[in-house]
Amino acid sequence: MPLIETEEAARRLARAIASDLSLYNEEKIIRGIETDTLFDELSEEIEEGRALYKSRVSPSLYQRNLYDRAIVDILVRSKAHVKSLMW
Repeated sequence: MPLIETEEAARRLARAIASDLSLYNEEKIIRGIETDTLFDELSEEIEEGRALYKSRVSPSLYQRNLYDRAIVDILVRSKAHVKSLMW
């Protein structure tokens, strides 16, 4: 499979991976936000997603942190309603 070369496609892939993480790890995400341990709770899942993302996009796009932005947008911002020590 050829590497993704466009920012739009890379952004879509990053958001799809982050959405899957959100869908399949709802309890961990809520617990992580409530206790300010989100990235510890999901470290394995986030790194697995990162490896998949890195294997699918060109190195220049990987360096743009689109995956990390998607993680914040989907796992953190979408859960702003959850009580947390962070906000």
